[in-house]
Amino acid sequence: MNIHEYQAKELLQKKGLPVPMGRAALSVEEAEQAAEWVRQQSGQPVVVVKAQIHAGGRGKGGGVKVTKTPEDTSAAIRKLYGMQLVTHQTGPDGKKVRRLLLEQGVDIAKEFYAAVVLDRKLGRLVLMVSTEGGMDIEEVAAHSPEKIFKAVIDPMVGFAPYQARQVAFALGLKAAGMAVVNNACTFFQTMVRAYLELDCSLFEVNPLVLTKQGQLIALDAKLNFDDNALYRHPEVEALRDTDEEEQAEIEAKKYDLSYVKLTGNIGCMVNGAGLAMSTMDIIRFYGSMPANFLDVGGGATAEKVTAAFKIITADPAVRGIFINIFGGIMKCDTIAQGVITAVKEVGLKVPLVVRLEGTNVELGKQILSESGLNVTAASDMADGAKKIVALAGQTA
Repeated sequence: MNIHEYQAKELLQKKGLPVPMGRAALSVEEAEQAAEWVRQQSGQPVVVVKAQIHAGGRGKGGGVKVTKTPEDTSAAIRKLYGMQLVTHQTGPDGKKVRRLLLEQGVDIAKEFYAAVVLDRKLGRLVLMVSTEGGMDIEEVAAHSPEKIFKAVIDPMVGFAPYQARQVAFALGLKAAGMAVVNNACTFFQTMVRAYLELDCSLFEVNPLVLTKQGQLIALDAKLNFDDNALYRHPEVEALRDTDEEEQAEIEAKKYDLSYVKLTGNIGCMVNGAGLAMSTMDIIRFYGSMPANFLDVGGGATAEKVTAAFKIITADPAVRGIFINIFGGIMKCDTIAQGVITAVKEVGLKVPLVVRLEGTNVELGKQILSESGLNVTAASDMADGAKKIVALAGQTA
């Protein structure tokens, strides 16, 4: 789950991390009022107007404006609110800006990058920092890997104080004085603690800035959360912006389905993430593109299968559906019953290819063959992929 920058900063502020003074707005009028509040509270004329969407690269895309007069601020608000902001993470269609963050200006001396991430190869958390703040960390890793410092966190010991000092020294903060180093150590220790307490999957501060007054401030922050742990954090779940998320993905979560909307025209229903990835690959191999990733899980019920089928058929881009099930815990007859129920409820307007294998496979095939539905059977995954690509091409 993703949240907006202003929401992330509110959470960080509660954890004791310093962030710029700011206020969010959901309309032009609210933004004007928020800007005036920021000016009064900060005692300075500079106000930063920041578009709030679930994507990075907002600054490069023109979604961040530094203004020095009320007139400039008002113009920036009207320019950003409602615009279709395109960044390298949004795709060519961009995302509509429905929220703004108005913040005080910060007198920046240096910019850094800091993040707590899970290193899956090591199986441990890592605090990763760089002196190249404000840049895409992927570019830094590709072109200047020596500028990235990583502190690996032992799960038994935790993030040790000496590691915090190593990180601060790696950023060159010793030159700014030990008071700054001590503040940095506290900042990094708080980052790690917040990551753990909030069950994050990513905690990124970019840039982390050192002000000319010697303060360390999270100028921008990004928090992603482990969906499997959200039941422990109703306060985080309440921050979900349904306007930013695919409605189909929201619906899928109600049935505990793993669904991701993609850009192709072949709807996929598969059990198991590995088989789902292989199914998408083979559809691509035979010349088409998957419209979704959809894993119904190993123990899906007929109700979940019905819900999954409805979600797929609700996508207007879908020109064919490929159901690829290997029954272990999941029984093939359960899949068949779910498909029949769904088709009777929503109809079948596109070709449907089904490949079943495993537990109760013969019963599943019998149920489908006796249903009277226009279903094309496949002998294996490759056969199914070839057939659905061909059939979908005829309906395009």
